[in-house]
Amino acid sequence: MTQDSHSIVEAHQASSINSYYPKLSRLQSLLTLIATAIAGAIATLSMAPWDYWPIGLISFGVLTLALTRPMSPFLLTLVFACGFFGTGASWVYVSIHQFGMTSKPLAILLTSVFVFGLAVVFALPYLLFRRLVGFSPTTIIVFGAPGFWLFGEWLRSWFLTGFPWLYLGYGHLSSPLAGYAPVGGVLLITTASILSVGFFIQSVRLVGKKQKLSAGLLAATVAGIWLTGSVLSTITWTQKQDTEINVGIVQANIPQEVKWLQGFRQTTLDRFTSMTNELWHNDLIIWPEAAIPMLYQSARPYLDEMSDAAKEHNSAIVTGVLYENFESRKIHNSIIGIGNAEGIYHKTRLVPFGEYVPLEQWLRGTLAFFDLPTSIIAAGEPGQSGLKVGDLIVSPSVCYEVVYPTLVAGLAQNSHLLLTISNDAWFGDSIGPLQHMQMAQMRALETQRYLVRATNNGISAVVDPTGKMTEQTAQFTQETLSGTIVPMTGATPFMTWKNTPVIALFLGLIFCAFLTRRATAPKSYY
Repeated sequence: MTQDSHSIVEAHQASSINSYYPKLSRLQSLLTLIATAIAGAIATLSMAPWDYWPIGLISFGVLTLALTRPMSPFLLTLVFACGFFGTGASWVYVSIHQFGMTSKPLAILLTSVFVFGLAVVFALPYLLFRRLVGFSPTTIIVFGAPGFWLFGEWLRSWFLTGFPWLYLGYGHLSSPLAGYAPVGGVLLITTASILSVGFFIQSVRLVGKKQKLSAGLLAATVAGIWLTGSVLSTITWTQKQDTEINVGIVQANIPQEVKWLQGFRQTTLDRFTSMTNELWHNDLIIWPEAAIPMLYQSARPYLDEMSDAAKEHNSAIVTGVLYENFESRKIHNSIIGIGNAEGIYHKTRLVPFGEYVPLEQWLRGTLAFFDLPTSIIAAGEPGQSGLKVGDLIVSPSVCYEVVYPTLVAGLAQNSHLLLTISNDAWFGDSIGPLQHMQMAQMRALETQRYLVRATNNGISAVVDPTGKMTEQTAQFTQETLSGTIVPMTGATPFMTWKNTPVIALFLGLIFCAFLTRRATAPKSYY
């Protein structure tokens, strides 16, 4: 076929498609983009600190309907994601401006670049949307929109080290869908929620087409999804041991501005000593991330003194500290056990710019933000063992690591307790620390284990295996907390399967969309 013949065929196909799916006016296209951006922006309200989970369902529904319109799926999803991450990850601005010593205009620019980058990663799969899904509203609503949404969430869980933040499933920590967490993690909750939205929209469309039986079956499926989640919430996948462990948390509330100043070092040590003295009645006492503002080797005299005190009280201390490996000449963000605790864990998932600088040879020294005092950290090796407190095996995670569902599930395999330490002072009074706490709660639910979280300035908490906080501190306060945990054994299905079921589901949805598009799209399209 000649080039002219190809052009004639393509023109005929385009004309046929436009007659079947009429083009939108510029005003209609603009209104669609605005509605999609707003839907993305309000989706944040479905998660902490608001937890209005129905808004997440509405937001996804708006995006789904937008994708049925003859517009670029990539553009629509990009606009949605810019609104979503623009509100949901707005806390990045605080760390860049307030603690990164960056001017407001430059901090706004850098935050915008960060948000846009996240949006691009999330929208990338939608470049294949029309090729694999086509234009049929039914195919888009039932298969395409849910499948590609899950593809996007899974992609950003690992691409460029990943940013597994702001999954729609987090908003359902207290909804009937929470029962899916131990089975397939937070992404399976997302799957259940968006499939129910798609099926509901399609059932309404079928009612309009007088296909009441099909509409009723889809509506029953939606009810079944939510009822199944509720039933799963009653299943206990793990087993409690007969012992109880008393735990204490020190929330020292050290201002980030003075934390690493040498002149404030003794004040920090004195504060931890005095606050720990209130907690010796506990079996385990936890200090937050990098609690000691110096390298482990320099802090040995103080740590040895506190270790001896812990042993005298038959207690253990687990603390965050920077650890220098002289053999590799690397510095790690670590957790160590002293007193009746033993072991060391080096953080494996690092925060870009906060703990290391990507493209360091070009960026280091250009802005104060690229020279933060902790941006010299090296990642620890994978497959590290947990900490031990007597017979208790503790699965540790440092700060950002707790947002990685499969990482925590893997570390929890042979442990009795989840422990995470953090310093959320970097994000001030933004929504970031509250979202971080919610994600830690989800890790407890996914593994059905108690989780203890110690932070510098809140929220510190004890979380039970259902994801509920049994004890918690307020933010921006200097206080101690005591609670009780029960060691857990056994594994949830998620700890065994991890994201495999969700990957199979979104691939299956996309494959179904691909198989059905020829039957529902105009014949001349092919």
